[in-house]
Amino acid sequence: MTLDILRYPTAAPMRLAPVELRYAPLFCFALLTAACAFASFIFACATPFAAFAVVAAAMLPLGPALLVVGAAWLVNQAIGFGCLGYPVDTHTILWGFAIGAAALVATATSTFLLRSLRQTGSPLALGFALIGAYAAYELVLFAATPILGGAGAFTLTIVGRLGVLSLLWLIGLVAACEVFRLLRSIRRRQMAS
Repeated sequence: MTLDILRYPTAAPMRLAPVELRYAPLFCFALLTAACAFASFIFACATPFAAFAVVAAAMLPLGPALLVVGAAWLVNQAIGFGCLGYPVDTHTILWGFAIGAAALVATATSTFLLRSLRQTGSPLALGFALIGAYAAYELVLFAATPILGGAGAFTLTIVGRLGVLSLLWLIGLVAACEVFRLLRSIRRRQMAS
């Protein structure tokens, strides 16, 4: 028995389809939580949630995409507070929630853009979705700075570097999906012969 939120029409335009549609939420969850764990240990505060949002939006409808990105955010927070020694204080916890909200807004933005760009080729649509997701993500975080501080972290150099990092992560995640899809296709052909 599946949750209703994980059901969606098969006619939904899916740009990334490394697995059968019914396994897409589980695959996306595994891919993004593993990538998030890796990114959290390597980059700590620079987890590429905009790239994660685009991948989730390209694979899933909005509801499941929000759940998957939310789960990736929880993994990031658990690693940060549990393993990396983030200070357990109000300021850090509030920044964590701001990051979570930004990731969810980026996911909604990606979903909207990918739906709007149905006729656009997949790499181009993913590129536009990343630009929109990253802009939405950074705007939500910047909107939190009057309350939480940290506006000095929004220099062109830092924002640009993190944008390039998100682009590289998106390329890597899409490549992982394509490799998985190709391996699945080869396995199916081997089983058929």
